[in-house]
Amino acid sequence: MPRELAILACTECKRRNYTTTRNKKTQTERVELMKFCPFERKRTLHRETK
Repeated sequence: MPRELAILACTECKRRNYTTTRNKKTQTERVELMKFCPFERKRTLHRETK
């Protein structure tokens, strides 16, 4: 199964708020998405963590 679970953490409060899946063969770099952070109560950049 090539799809892998990716955990997204907020870059401002450093909390892990979201999970998503990605294909490691086609997406070699880390995932970065603008998502809503419920702790900051605004849209912030979320990056993939280990």
